[in-house]
Amino acid sequence: MSTNSSGPEIIVSHNVAEKRFETQINGELAVAEYQLEGDRMVFTHTFVPPSLRGRGLAEKLVRPALDLARDERRRVVPACSFVAAYIQRHSEYQSLVD
Repeated sequence: MSTNSSGPEIIVSHNVAEKRFETQINGELAVAEYQLEGDRMVFTHTFVPPSLRGRGLAEKLVRPALDLARDERRRVVPACSFVAAYIQRHSEYQSLVD
């Protein structure tokens, strides 16, 4: 993992097999999980371990997931409360909500 002046670089990957966006820091895994239902992407759970909270990791996981939904022309179901709140705060994603 490379570093910069503000600490380690956060690398988010899309784990297609597990249907989640994830990042691992210091051996701990943070995830934004989803399920596909036809043309809908249902966001079911976002989790950041307590020791990693307060770094904006959940946002860094959810943004590329929503971008993927938009790129694939999927409707979004924010079953996860974090994703629902994130979409409410970021108007550019509100049109995706089913």
